[in-house]
Amino acid sequence: MSGIPTITVTPAAAADAYSRTAAGGTGTAAASADFGATLQSALGDAVATGQDAESKAMQAIQGGGNITEVVTAISRAQLALQSATAIRDRVVQAYQDIIKMPI
Repeated sequence: MSGIPTITVTPAAAADAYSRTAAGGTGTAAASADFGATLQSALGDAVATGQDAESKAMQAIQGGGNITEVVTAISRAQLALQSATAIRDRVVQAYQDIIKMPI
């Protein structure tokens, strides 16, 4: 098999990672701003990963570049896209659950 690592993210690990990156805000406005900044940063990283994969693929098409780097970059871009899609689906499901709650 290839040397591409498999990453399993549990909710507890995600919460720990978020708490390490949070900038110490205590109020809800600060927490939501931190969450928004973290989400925007993650989305920017996913886009950058996709652009990197595209540039490496273009180099390979033009006859340059290493095929291992191309495959690795494409796999990382695919993982980033799958993660973004899973997060989006969970947010939409949470929103729908909140809307269905009786008042």
